[in-house]
Amino acid sequence: MNHMILSLVVQLSLAFGVAGLLWPEKLVAVFDVLMFPWPATHKFVRTNAWGAILLSVLLFLSLIVRR
Repeated sequence: MNHMILSLVVQLSLAFGVAGLLWPEKLVAVFDVLMFPWPATHKFVRTNAWGAILLSVLLFLSLIVRR
């Protein structure tokens, strides 16, 4: 069951990262709500998307190493 949860987190992180790289203008509205005092920019969304992709790669590697 633990592998299923980690696999789901990897998939969600990867999906969010790719969406942030391909459609940052659609995610700016979400980041405006999440990061209320600071304005969300395309650069911030793309940086966060790269971080989400890096996180998904690291989680995927940890999933492979555990098996």
